[in-house]
Amino acid sequence: MSKNLEITLTRSVIGGTEGQRKTVQTLGLTKIRQSVVREDTPAIRGMVNKVSHLVTVKEV
Repeated sequence: MSKNLEITLTRSVIGGTEGQRKTVQTLGLTKIRQSVVREDTPAIRGMVNKVSHLVTVKEV
């Protein structure tokens, strides 16, 4: 059984770099306190690490 990650945007991307904004958008997050569930893959982990100061992550 594969693990899933619940990713929640907790801080605004205003003032962030263009790469951080694109990463948050690619994860599917558009509003603060919005959550998405994604499969735990190395690509998703890399994106989460890039914007770790903007999101919170829980294993589901």
